[in-house]
Formats: sequence, C-alpha cells, structure tokens
Amino acid sequence: MLIEYGEETERVILVGIDPSPSAQGSEAEASLEELAELVRTAGAEVLFYVMQFRDKPHPGTYVGSGKVLEILELIEEQHATGIVCDDELSPAQMQNLSDALNVKVMDRTMVILDIFAQRAASREGKLQVELAQLRYTASHLTGMRKYLSRQGGGIGTKGPGEKKLEMDRRLIGRRITALREEIREMESNRQIQRKRRSESEFPVGAIIGYTNAGKSTLLNKLTNADVLEEDKLFATLDPTTRTLSLPNGQQVLLTDTVGFVRKLPHHLIDAFRSTLEEAKYADFLIHVVDSADPEMERQMEITYKTLSDLGVTDKPVITIFNKFDLLTADDSPDPLNGSRIFADSHAGEIVRTSLLSEEGCELVRSAIVRLLRNDKIYVERLYDYADAGKIQLIRKYGELVTESYTENGIYVEAYIPKKYL
Repeated sequence: MLIEYGEETERVILVGIDPSPSAQGSEAEASLEELAELVRTAGAEVLFYVMQFRDKPHPGTYVGSGKVLEILELIEEQHATGIVCDDELSPAQMQNLSDALNVKVMDRTMVILDIFAQRAASREGKLQVELAQLRYTASHLTGMRKYLSRQGGGIGTKGPGEKKLEMDRRLIGRRITALREEIREMESNRQIQRKRRSESEFPVGAIIGYTNAGKSTLLNKLTNADVLEEDKLFATLDPTTRTLSLPNGQQVLLTDTVGFVRKLPHHLIDAFRSTLEEAKYADFLIHVVDSADPEMERQMEITYKTLSDLGVTDKPVITIFNKFDLLTADDSPDPLNGSRIFADSHAGEIVRTSLLSEEGCELVRSAIVRLLRNDKIYVERLYDYADAGKIQLIRKYGELVTESYTENGIYVEAYIPKKYL
C-alpha cells in the first residue's frame, strides 16, 4: 500500500529562489546544491540549475513569468522530464507550473518523501513514510492533478504511486486515521523499550547530526552494529540501538537516529517524531559533523535548530568532527593561518576523527568516559567483606578504579552515580 514502482529515470531542472544574493555565495545556492544531491540520491539526473533573485516566491508560479518562459525553453533544449523547486509548492503554484511547462512539477518535500520511501525498512518506518506521503497529498490534491496524469509516481523508481495519490480526500482521510492509530500503538511499544533501557541503568547516548555526516559509520566502528553505510543522504532511517563497552568496563547504549537536512518537511518531522525523539530521552548526545563539508557551520546550526524544535535542550554533547582525512591544507585547524576553526559551544567534549579508517575511535570512547564522569562522584571507601555485594553494584552502575583486599575489608576507589551515593 505504501509505494508503486515506475521505470522511468527522471531528467530534471532544479529551480530556486534567492532573496539575498552575494558575491561569496548564499544560503539559497547551498540549498540548491543540497537539493541536487537529494535528487541524485532519489535516482534522477540533474540537467540544469535555475535561480531567480527575488524577495519571496511568486504566489502563483513560484518564479516570475519571465523565468517560467526561460525554464520552458530549457526543458525543450535539455529534453527534461520535469522540474524540482527548492521549496514546498502550494497547490496553486504546482497546478500553474504544470499547465505552463507541461512536465512533472515536483518540490523538495516530494523528493525527500521519495528518498524516505526508498530507505524505510522497518514496519514503523514504512507506515511513517506513508502517513507523510498521504498528509502531503491531501493538502496538494488540486495542484497534483496534472502531475498525476503523467506516468510514474515520484523521482526515480520509487514514490507515491499514481493510484495511491488519485484516491479522493475521504479515502485518504480514512487511511491517515488508520495509520495514525497503528503508529500510535508502535509508539507505545517504543516507550516500553525506552523504559526498559532506563531500568537497565545503562546510560543511553543518541547519535545525531546532519545526514551523511557519518553517524552509522560511528555506530558500526564502535559496536560492530552492521548498519548500512553509504555515501548518500538518508542512507538509514530506522533507529538502531547497540551496546558499547567502554575502556573502564562500563557499558552504554548507543542509538543511531535519522539525519537532519535543510528545510526538513514538517510532514516528516511530525510523522517521524517518535523516532527523532530518541534524542529527547537519551542521557547524552553524540553530534557527528562532516568537517570536510564547506557548509559545516550551517549544518551544525540546522541540527541544533531541529533539536530545539523537538524540545531537546540542555543535553550533554560530545561533538565529533569526522572526515578529517578529507581536509585540504587550507582547511587544516590552524587559526593562526586564518583557516577554519573546529569548535562547538554546545559540546562538553570535542573529538576529531576519520571514522572510515577507525582513526579516533578510541578518543571517542575516552570522551564518553569523561562525559559520564561528570554525573558521578569520586569516592574512596573501605567496605566490610559482608558488604562485597556493593562492589558488584559499583561495577554495574559506576566505574571501579581500584579494588584492594585487606585485612580490614575491601578498599575501593570509584566513580559512583550521584543518585546512588
């Protein structure tokens, strides 16, 4: 019920709006570059970029009438099968552009939905994607009529199928209600799993960050999780939790989460809220950053903004600047030479790594140990042999540094969680 398959590979032109052009480039240009990567990830070919400098999108056609004619000429010259706009289109904009250009008209939201439809593996993930697809469709039925008259669903080989999207509002409404109920039951199960993890007394860390920064690679290198790793956006959607043994013998649970991206559609934030909220219920966050990406600082801002929107604040953070092996000499962290500075004011610990080569993995483990010690108190105590069971509790919930057996009892030096002191 989720997806129908098509065979045609789309050849598309990307269209964006830039309200603040500058000689050094702009946020809109970076966003259009990211859209190109999203489109390629979805399985389409990018033929051309079109950018219009205007304060805000045209209410009827997204770009002005002159730019629409320019795009029409490009479609004919490049033999394009569609266009993709860098913002979510209104039903009127989609309808008017379809009428004027006579090709598929898509927007950033549809592309991301297509990618999520390709990547969802678990039952919950597939239901969440279908819910997001239907919510988007319900709000765009009028504007999508001409789009639906063309073969295929979305970009590439996967997207919301023609028959699915042609259902009337009443049927879509029924399906949305059924999906919400089923997802609600799964959310209850997820809450039970979280409760069990909290009762295990193992600290829980959520791996967060921009898509394709290396989150799954980190989980794999630290825990042998065997999670899919690809140099693509949104390579993994479904959260995976694994146990990590630290150098001091303590164990923690690490959970991979879905990556963030510019203009993440609200349909997906709402649908995937239970998955994204893994970060909300974690004891600490591991923020993975692609240090080789020129948009690194902006991507960090987007990550923290998305976390804030989800109500995830005041969590201890370890920031990992990954992919240091890809840095050029100009990017090397040498402030005296005016190069980029790798810092994060939100983080209590910062580590530089090249995860693919496993360089820095031990530094990450050590950083987790130091971060967790912040919630513990260092003690030196002598326990009677009759209280030897307390030593086992320290091993389980704290960090045993020294253990010596004497005539008078067991002498220990340890870090103990404050709540157990």
